[in-house]
Amino acid sequence: MTTPVTPEASPAESETALDAEPQAPAETETAPVPEPTPEPTPTEAVQAAEGLKEAVASKSETAGSLIETLDSWAIVIGGSRISVWDGLVAISVLLLVIVGAWLITKVIGAGIKRATKLDGTQQLLVSKISTIIVWAIAFLIGIDILGIDLTALAVFSGAFGLAIGFGLQKTFGNLISGILLLLDKSIKPGDVISVTDQAGNESVGQIRKIGIRAISVITRDRTEHLIPNENLMINQVVNWSYSSRDVRVKAPVGVSYGSDLKLVEKLLYEAAGECPRVLKTPPPRVNLMGFGDSSVDFDLRFWIDDPEEGLANIRSDVYMRIWELFQQNDIEIPFPQRDLNLRGNPQIDRLIEALSGSPENSGKSNS
Repeated sequence: MTTPVTPEASPAESETALDAEPQAPAETETAPVPEPTPEPTPTEAVQAAEGLKEAVASKSETAGSLIETLDSWAIVIGGSRISVWDGLVAISVLLLVIVGAWLITKVIGAGIKRATKLDGTQQLLVSKISTIIVWAIAFLIGIDILGIDLTALAVFSGAFGLAIGFGLQKTFGNLISGILLLLDKSIKPGDVISVTDQAGNESVGQIRKIGIRAISVITRDRTEHLIPNENLMINQVVNWSYSSRDVRVKAPVGVSYGSDLKLVEKLLYEAAGECPRVLKTPPPRVNLMGFGDSSVDFDLRFWIDDPEEGLANIRSDVYMRIWELFQQNDIEIPFPQRDLNLRGNPQIDRLIEALSGSPENSGKSNS
């Protein structure tokens, strides 16, 4: 069997073949390669959930399978994969943050109450400021745990800030007003102020609490008024105990013109002095105010130091004692009297004639 022998190329032909340019391969149509889908980036809450899942799965196969089932139910939002398990872990962490912030505020409040160098108003002010700071930090921690990127809201920051400004304008105004009221101590818990309702009726109440939005005022009829802090800054307020708790009460009294005025003055002093709530210092004062149409007018003025106990009841007690003393000493309290004179009226004259000619009158005249 013979094998064909391939003739060897000459050196010149080899050089020619080397110098020749290589031919380009034939062009073939290729399909475009799709870009790989970016993998969802886990947030800190998701990472914590994954770590917890692995820890639980290593301890218990049943719990691990349950967690795997919860983790299989997931959605992708904005490039982040969030499963039911991730949501449960995030909610649990947020609840822990809220409970932790609440406990911290309670501990701080208890420590502030034990601070003897601060009065009640300063303690309340420090407590409110510390509460705001603690909850602000808790809010930022919650945002960080949820993995919310605030820079993503930069596009909507202008409109969002404007909406927040209009929506919370009154809330922030009341918050700042409450802090200012506590700073200048013009109104503080325990003060007695005058409260006017929507009908225009004025009543006296005691401030029980100054909140973030409003103050709580309790009146004598146990009605609680919630007054926005801002109203106390822009409206006139009567504070009966701002610099002193002593309040002067007036009790006007009228007696007949035939009364002994010196005796009346003595009885008025006696009535005020017999009421336990009336202060001895400053002493009561009786003034003769003038001569009215049917009475001589006196004004009894006395002082009390417990306006929160009510003004109408102490005035009632004094009036009751004045009435008893006047009755014992025959002092008359007059009432308005009017004399009516009818002259030159034909209708009245005919009525009088008819009455005088009636059978009843004629029967009396015959007898």
